[in-house]
Amino acid sequence: MGKKMEVLSTVRVQKASDLYKIVDSLNRTLKEQDLMFGLSLDDKNEEQMVFTIYRT
Repeated sequence: MGKKMEVLSTVRVQKASDLYKIVDSLNRTLKEQDLMFGLSLDDKNEEQMVFTIYRT
C-alpha cells in the first residue's frame, strides 16, 4: 500500500483565476522536500477556494 499524505494546513481564500499557477510552482519546487499543495473550489461558497498543504 502507498504512503499516506498528512494534511499540514488548510486555508480558504478568495477565488482567483491565476491561483493555480502558484500551486503548480510550489509543487514543482518543493516536491523534493516531500511537500504537496492542493487547490479546490469550496463546496459551500463558490467565491472561495481551499488551499491545502500536505506532507507525502
